[in-house]
Amino acid sequence: MAVIVWWLLTVVVVAFHMASAAVVESTWEVEYKYWWPDCKEGIVMAINGQFPGPTIDAVAGDTVIIHVVNKLSTEGVVIHWHGIRQKGTPWADGAAGVTQCPINPGETFTYKFIVDKAGTHFYHGHYGMQRSAGLYGMLIVRSPKERLIYDGEFNLLLSDWWHQSIHSQELALSSRPMRWIGEPQSLLINGRGQFNCSQAAYFNKGGEKDVCTFKENDQCAPQTLRVEPNRVYRLRIASTTALASLNLAVQGHQLVVVEADGNYVAPFTVNDIDIYSGETYSVLLKTNALPSNKYWISVGVRGREPKTPQALTVLNYVDATESRPSHPPPVTPIWNDTDRSKSFSKKIFAAKGYPKPPEKSHDQLILLNTQNLYDDYTKWSINNVSLSVPVTPYLGSIKYGLKSAYDLKSPAKKFTVDNYDIMKPPPNPNTTKGSGIYNFPFGIVVDVILQNANVLKGVISEIHPWHLHGHDFWVLGYGDGKFKPGIDEKTFNLKNPPLRNTVVLYPFGWTALRFITDNPGVWFFHCHIEPHLHMGMGVVFAEGVDRIGKMEIPDEALGCGLTRKWLMNRGRP
Repeated sequence: MAVIVWWLLTVVVVAFHMASAAVVESTWEVEYKYWWPDCKEGIVMAINGQFPGPTIDAVAGDTVIIHVVNKLSTEGVVIHWHGIRQKGTPWADGAAGVTQCPINPGETFTYKFIVDKAGTHFYHGHYGMQRSAGLYGMLIVRSPKERLIYDGEFNLLLSDWWHQSIHSQELALSSRPMRWIGEPQSLLINGRGQFNCSQAAYFNKGGEKDVCTFKENDQCAPQTLRVEPNRVYRLRIASTTALASLNLAVQGHQLVVVEADGNYVAPFTVNDIDIYSGETYSVLLKTNALPSNKYWISVGVRGREPKTPQALTVLNYVDATESRPSHPPPVTPIWNDTDRSKSFSKKIFAAKGYPKPPEKSHDQLILLNTQNLYDDYTKWSINNVSLSVPVTPYLGSIKYGLKSAYDLKSPAKKFTVDNYDIMKPPPNPNTTKGSGIYNFPFGIVVDVILQNANVLKGVISEIHPWHLHGHDFWVLGYGDGKFKPGIDEKTFNLKNPPLRNTVVLYPFGWTALRFITDNPGVWFFHCHIEPHLHMGMGVVFAEGVDRIGKMEIPDEALGCGLTRKWLMNRGRP
């Protein structure tokens, strides 16, 4: 498929005038609802009675104001605006224990921030495992001067779904010994999947599942994408999965990848895409297949042995004469073909006009990802520290100088490279817990090397998609085996690396990224797999801390822990 469109100019910086910026404002009530996400009744976290939550549609430069009303009976809630950098508003990032306190039951908290650049984003819960319960939705920021030319667009929000409640999952993962939650029962496209039936079962007569039959307004019925022939459509794709890495294909059509994590990329054509939890893409699809037919859109599991069936929906040409697709859905590539996945990742380069990374860094972290034990509890650790987020948000502790709220000693910047065999289970399985953070001055360049390793038992190394709040970073490269300081830096791509906010760490390998500490605040950097984060797989970056004390931060964001006591005593003799 030839490249259909490209920018009118090579410069991709969004230009907008603040004078013409609008305000996008809404009130959201968050509560539990009975729902049928995969044709089996379960409980979801809904916003204003919707699952998934409502789509935010804004233009770069707009101010977004969301009043979140917590109608949960017994638990707090926050919402993270994934991919929004929160320049000047770190308190609105929505990370419990890092940038704000959870919103208590019955209370309202107002998020207010500027969406400063165009892109495909999403939002989700960031307290406990509420993302797994369905607290998520799309966040689209449009460019006032869009360089892409297309005739229509669709949003595809991908997620995974368990029949076990999140509270049961949290207890299982926190038990001694850990009770693994298993693979998801279903995959969902825009909150819709099928568990006890299959849309494609008519190709496998006598199989385990019946053909799905849907009634009007069934909550699990797929949303068909209706298209006209010989048009170009933009598919905005986001993965908010709790565990699954995914592959998406559109039968009979090729995809031109043009955007990743809200940044334009040099366009390239593929038959399918891999997408990891926390990632977003835009692809262009030209409807140049036989218009009389219908075509499957398939989503399957990658990176883990698939015990979850594909999610399916249909690309429906408006004049299609057949009642359903005449061929079986595309087969998802074999789950453990890591080389195929790496090949896709290595095709992603920045579009022309994007800034190159600085040639050298001022600081470097080498973060070893390991699975460990702490007092016989299973944990995930970074440089042998499993993160324990404190009750008092870091942002408030730093603003008000509350030095007893967290560990003041920073974690190790590097692990002992020579003495650790990443190809084997750790000889000493024990780890430590901590709440220390990495402190960086404002305006320096930092390299982060993510190093993967073997898990506690067997010969297994898992995929970890890492997400950085408050920033985009350059992905400088990937490598197999153990990172070699002073040598592997020579392989870094400093010419046209893509800007991302989420990057995958492949099994038994390393991933290198570079970012600038240009956003004063306190920012989470963590594995986006929900169970891994729940078990301590993350670190926290504080930058420009001397500027945090001068920030205007709403008291409502910090009304818990030691900051609550400080605010209550403010002004008293």
